[in-house]
Amino acid sequence: MGFIRNVLAILGVIAVGLTIWVGPSLMKYKTAFDGFDPKAFGVYKSMADRLVETGNSAAATVWQVKVAEGLTYDDVDQSIKQIAIDRNIRGVGELPLGDQVAAMNGTPWRKLNIYLYCNPLTAAKMIEHDIAYAAYLPCRVSLVEDAEGQLWIVTLDMDAMIYGGKTLPPALLKEAIEVKDIILDILNRAAEGDF
Repeated sequence: MGFIRNVLAILGVIAVGLTIWVGPSLMKYKTAFDGFDPKAFGVYKSMADRLVETGNSAAATVWQVKVAEGLTYDDVDQSIKQIAIDRNIRGVGELPLGDQVAAMNGTPWRKLNIYLYCNPLTAAKMIEHDIAYAAYLPCRVSLVEDAEGQLWIVTLDMDAMIYGGKTLPPALLKEAIEVKDIILDILNRAAEGDF
């Protein structure tokens, strides 16, 4: 009985020590999260789940969809461009990175194209809110062929930008959600070859 009492006493001392050592630090994070958007915790939990699942911090911060079997690179390329036009988001650039790698290596390489999209007025408002948002601009949608020849469409998970901190002002939040919806529409519809 004395042994059990001693073990419990030691565990109690360790618990008190950890509370004193870690408690103030944890309280700082709890206080910060209390002022964040109500969706922030779910956003970070989802990212943490993907990080644990993949072991890759980049994979934890993106949305990716496998392109339907039977669709060619050209099919999906045209679909991405047409959906962007239909949804009235500006194409502000395109990076044929796969072609560049092939040219530099002198041998064929897998397909990789990065499409840059933006609603300039929303982008300006985001930067007026906080210049750090400039690092997220413009929205990128990547069409990439994996090592097995399967096509994927990949884009940044915009939820951290929209919900990951203090709630955006209502008008800006509405515009940011609209851009997110357009990018997700491109991602999901193009993966099915939809025009």
